[in-house]
Order: sequence, then structure tokens, then C-alpha cells
Amino acid sequence: ASTRRSADSGVPRRQFSGRQEPNVMRLNKFISESGWCSRREADELISQQRVMLNGEVAVTGAKWLEGMTVLVDGNVITQKPTAKNKRKHVYIALHKPIGITCTTDEAVDGNIVNFVDHRERIFPIGRLDKNSEGLILLTSNGDIVNQILRSENKHEKEYLVGVNKPVNDVFLRAMARGVRIHHQV
Repeated sequence: ASTRRSADSGVPRRQFSGRQEPNVMRLNKFISESGWCSRREADELISQQRVMLNGEVAVTGAKWLEGMTVLVDGNVITQKPTAKNKRKHVYIALHKPIGITCTTDEAVDGNIVNFVDHRERIFPIGRLDKNSEGLILLTSNGDIVNQILRSENKHEKEYLVGVNKPVNDVFLRAMARGVRIHHQV
């Protein structure tokens, strides 16, 4: 590989003669895709200066290039091997039973990750309350989770709710005013 300056910006640009350019991705994504933790957790580790990139303390927004060494708390993080460098993600449709909590926090009894007990690191797309049951999707693909859950993407969500009293005009007006949960509406 050779380095030359881009004519338009003066910034060094790498050229690879006869070879495909190496994998490049944000460091938090690399750590997440290794199965170590989520992207948000990786960002926290980086901000806490617990991540080393090629022997130097990593900074938020750092890029990982194929061949770089990444350490988290002294542990080497490696890229998961995949066929032709294409990662195969896991997608699970689960009918979540009552009593299971939609969290990846393994310290929480009855968490959804331990309930599913999959060998890959997976996480729920969204949440269902502990006292509810229904369809929830889980995946190892952080990109699709972000695409689905980001509010700016304006995906509609629909819930079917059962109630323990008759649904009449008085009930509907009260619901329209909001529901108090922990002294907040």
C-alpha cells in the first residue's frame, strides 16, 4: 500500500495496488460485532479509556482497519470469521411468555437472552413489558435494530391490549388523558 495526498483535500489517502481495500468500520461496531458487547456499551468502554487500538488508547469515533489490534481491558478482541467476509446474522421470532424481561442484562433474573440461550450474542428489537406476552424479534444484527428502532425512521407500532374492565366512553376519555405510572402521566 502506498500513501499519497488527495488533490482536493490534502489529506493522505491510501491506495492499494491490485488488492481490495481492507475492511474499515467504526471501532464500536467492530467490538459489538465481535460479540463482546453492544455498540453503546463499546462507546462507554472507549470513553472510559478501557479500549486500546494498536497499542494506543482509543477515542470515540475511531476507525478499525483490518489487521489492527484491539484490546478491551487487556483482552484481545478478534473479528468473527465469516465466509467471504459476509457476516451471517441470527434472526429469531419469539413468542415471549409473561415473566421474561426484555433486557440483555444477564444480572436480571428471567432476562430474554438467558431464556433464549442462543450461542450467538443476540438482543431484542424493542421491548415487551415483563407482564406481557407476544411476538418479539431478536437478532445479532445491530444495523437492522438501529434502522427499526430509530424514531426518525417513523415506523408504526401496533399493540393489541386486553383490559380487565369494559371499554366504554368514560374509560376511553380517561385513557385519552394519559395513564399515571409512578406518579407521572
